[in-house]
Amino acid sequence: MIGRALSADFLKNRGKGIWLLAIIAPIGIIAMQAINFGLRYDYMMKIYVADPWGGLIENISFFVPIALFLGSTLVCSLMANVENQLSSWKQLLALPISRTAVFSAKFVMVLLVLSFSCVLLSAGTPVLGYALRMDMSNIPYGDMIRLGFAPLMGVIPVLALQLWLSLTLKNQGIAISFGVTVSVVSMFSPFFPDWVPITWPFLAYHGPGQSLVIAQGLVLGAIITLMGLIHFNRRDVN
Repeated sequence: MIGRALSADFLKNRGKGIWLLAIIAPIGIIAMQAINFGLRYDYMMKIYVADPWGGLIENISFFVPIALFLGSTLVCSLMANVENQLSSWKQLLALPISRTAVFSAKFVMVLLVLSFSCVLLSAGTPVLGYALRMDMSNIPYGDMIRLGFAPLMGVIPVLALQLWLSLTLKNQGIAISFGVTVSVVSMFSPFFPDWVPITWPFLAYHGPGQSLVIAQGLVLGAIITLMGLIHFNRRDVN
């Protein structure tokens, strides 16, 4: 049943800019670091002479949390907007598909879009390293995989809350304002206590306790998703 709902979401969101957004975000981060390293190449190579790949990945990693927060905000809002613009909530929920399947499919859809974006970021980083004439025999593949996917695990609680707001509030301005605020505040996450969820995408890669942070993100994300699902199942549809 979830598969049917997910297939419908793929069709309805085709041409809505969601996948274009997933492509633009990692390209934008990589392009920004291409400019950063390109304009200051000798200086940056001198700073990271002991580990050029580590330096490149570290500079990219600082922008991944804000990109994920902002990306989840826009993707959730765009998906909800499709239903709101077509006024199709009543028709959708009248189909022989449970509300649980509808909500779950949209959650999976957001995760797939963000995962696709993370794959592009991890794949694009060695391309940038090659362009910067780094040693291609010493690529830290493990760190590049963690670069996108560890922060993604840490962002799931906010993603779940963002989806909840987007699907249950007719006024998308509230959900977008919340997401943009979280994205901006996340730039200062290294200065917040470790227990604040907004810091988890940063800590999931940089630590300390990356595994614990990822576990916390998954558990809290599951709890918020369940709360959102219960509310979505009980809400009236206009």
